[in-house]
Amino acid sequence: MSSPTPSDLSSAPRFHVDAPVRLHATIVLDAATTRHVQALRLRRGDQIVLFNGDGHESVAELIELAKRGAVVQVRSEMAVDRESPLRVILAQGICAAERMDLVIQKATELGVHRIVPVITSRTVMRLSEERQERRETHWQNVAIAACEQSGRNRIPEVSPAVRFDAFIAGIPEADLRIACSPTGDDRLRTLPVASSIVVFIGPEGGIAKDERELLSDRQFRFVRFGPRVLRTETAPLAMLATMQALWGDC
Repeated sequence: MSSPTPSDLSSAPRFHVDAPVRLHATIVLDAATTRHVQALRLRRGDQIVLFNGDGHESVAELIELAKRGAVVQVRSEMAVDRESPLRVILAQGICAAERMDLVIQKATELGVHRIVPVITSRTVMRLSEERQERRETHWQNVAIAACEQSGRNRIPEVSPAVRFDAFIAGIPEADLRIACSPTGDDRLRTLPVASSIVVFIGPEGGIAKDERELLSDRQFRFVRFGPRVLRTETAPLAMLATMQALWGDC
């Protein structure tokens, strides 16, 4: 009997596991994943897809639904590359909780390589150190869930939040640096073709004047996305989708 191909498994539930996944291994799924398996009403003999972020995905068969957790056995393994050739680092001014979750979820679906939450002078949401650590763990889990849904086998890193001055001091190397601005002089379609891009998006209150000057000093191109002012959660998604269409895998 031949192993299933990726197309055969297009409707199979996908689950992230934080552990090595080896052929023929028996794995006990954690409590949260087990609850998901139960919610989907899966039964013994059903197939699921497992991935751990190393670029592979594995077909596993549900062999037991036990109190300690659902038990699966890995039947086959394959390397499946669904990553974009466009390497985009999204530096997102931290916005309100639900908006930030939306940005991380959709940016992951759109193939972003890494997300850097940035605390700017106009960031509304202020968190204690303990709450910020919990929020950062939550954001990474949002990215993992988006990979489960979208079929990505590599998980974009959601970096620890940094203040704007620290972001400016450590901007990653890239072919192109872009900041979204309703008063920008550039358009995406007029920019040079790039394979690596850093995109900066301001929070709800936008980019402050002094921050704009620092971005300009670091060779950021200010891009205007049409004649309308976009919300902070809309701008990165519109930018990412358009960049994928122009230079990526769309």
